[in-house]
Amino acid sequence: MHAFLRLTLLAFALPLAAQQPHIDKVDPPNWFAALPSPMLLIHGTGLSGATFTGAPSTHTVTSPNGHWAILELDTHAIRPGTLHLTAHTSSGTVSFDYMLSPRRTEGISGFSPADVITCIMPDRFADGDPSNDNLPGMPPIDRANPHAYHGGDLKGVIDHLDYLQQLGVTAVWLTPIVANNPAGRDYHGYGATDLYAVDPRLGTLADYQRLTTDLHRRHMKLFFDDVPNHFGPKHPWALDPPLPDLFHGTPADHQEAKYDFNRIMDPHYPESAANLELNGWFANVLPDLNQQNPFVAQYLLQNMIWWIEQTGLDALRIDTFPYVQRTFWQGYLSALQNIYPRLNFVGEVDNGDTNINAYFAGDRKIAGIDTHLTTPFDYPYFFALRNVLIKGESFEALETTFRQDWLYPHPELLVPVLDNHDNARFMSEKGATPELMRIATGITMTVRGTPQIYIGDEILMQGGEDPDNRRDFPGGFPGDPANAFTAAGRTPAQAKLHDFTALLGQLRAHSPALQGGQQQDVLVDKDTFAYVRTPANANSACSSLARGQSLLIAVNRASTPSTLTIPTQATVLEGCSKLSPILGDGTPQSSFTLTLPPFGFAVYRPE
Repeated sequence: MHAFLRLTLLAFALPLAAQQPHIDKVDPPNWFAALPSPMLLIHGTGLSGATFTGAPSTHTVTSPNGHWAILELDTHAIRPGTLHLTAHTSSGTVSFDYMLSPRRTEGISGFSPADVITCIMPDRFADGDPSNDNLPGMPPIDRANPHAYHGGDLKGVIDHLDYLQQLGVTAVWLTPIVANNPAGRDYHGYGATDLYAVDPRLGTLADYQRLTTDLHRRHMKLFFDDVPNHFGPKHPWALDPPLPDLFHGTPADHQEAKYDFNRIMDPHYPESAANLELNGWFANVLPDLNQQNPFVAQYLLQNMIWWIEQTGLDALRIDTFPYVQRTFWQGYLSALQNIYPRLNFVGEVDNGDTNINAYFAGDRKIAGIDTHLTTPFDYPYFFALRNVLIKGESFEALETTFRQDWLYPHPELLVPVLDNHDNARFMSEKGATPELMRIATGITMTVRGTPQIYIGDEILMQGGEDPDNRRDFPGGFPGDPANAFTAAGRTPAQAKLHDFTALLGQLRAHSPALQGGQQQDVLVDKDTFAYVRTPANANSACSSLARGQSLLIAVNRASTPSTLTIPTQATVLEGCSKLSPILGDGTPQSSFTLTLPPFGFAVYRPE
């Protein structure tokens, strides 16, 4: 018997008067043969003391108020089909059908450095289905209010897959699509009220399944935004929990989360010192889940299995990764990988300190625990890039982040971040220009790892801090004065960066060196930076193994022309004799002395 089933229910109110049992919801709504047997969370009324028949089960527990029953089925020997289950109480019975479906046989590709990831907030991208804009019982869309729903949906994403693919995107990360407060304005998706439903303002489960199918048909991938740290304040458990101890505190009595990750990773701090990071309520409003409770851990694991089986999604983007105990990640992510060996994960660790970022990476044990996280996002890169290009720091600051790659078990899997929905857009930073944005895009698309852009970067979209950084994509909504999905709808400046981004996407699609090769930084000073990408296992850029596949990337951040003398001796360029320009601002070179124009970016092929 699981430990949670032994928990005392003394904290609950006394049982209500007996009433006819009624069931209105079952989580998960269906399950899959040949997977671990499911734990059903059943909601309704009159369920106190219920027992269940119709399928083998190992244990049942009900809440005294009769609103919840937890039923552990034993399905290991049951073939796919419909189970006819009945709940029995002293006041009557209620029956319901439960489907045991076949396992998924395709999908789930994972991501790799061969990919280009884009972040999309569906509500702000494109309105493909006006019928879900103003639903009964929900606030109407209000595009003038940055905190309201604007009408974008899954159909809008499906309708613009051509645009994404032509841009060079191979993997789509949507912010959470699960149901949020029907009466609220959680357009961003991070305040879940039902983990087993697509928010109706974004569409339906069928829409999400179609999106996955259409992406896979194009050999593209889908990331699911997973949020095991918290629920929304209007989630049913917040005021009517099925069991005690599901959250760290209550709506009336809790602590606000703090953001000092040093206390989590410092072995000399007492364990209690990190309580506010691990147990506090994010933004002081989002109920913090107690993943150490076995019921919570199993509920979250089953939910993610359900989404993978239902849709064939390829990878997880995991929200607020440091705010959850490492022991949970060890069990949760390893269990998912045992079932789906190709599934992998990128975690949000929003911090510029490489030591902190690397602490959460998986495939190694710290204090006996392996998080099994494939990689964190490369936030140290994100902050360093802006410090160099916008604040004028030397390129040494960026190279320092690469110099610290040894801290990671797999630096080649890092996800360098250009922009995202949680930070001010690059183009809204003081001092940002289209020329600097072009350099930022060029570097992000050519350094080691899997680049992650934020949709709209390619057309110079602006936006300050949340929610201003979540402006609508121009052309995605009825009445927009310009349509940036089309070439005719872009300004000359937008077209220049858009086309440059697409060229970089094409370069990545045909370059083994960019799809997982090595990086050697050969020149770094205040305003210029040059690095070489070679195929994996190539010791020289011009060896027989690497010939025709290696790349030299050269950057000039200065507002005046710069001459770069690229060293070749004792570098991977030794043995190369000339450079052929293939993208950007380069000109043919018979030597390794280059002149780049102001704000220049060039890609060469060493020969």
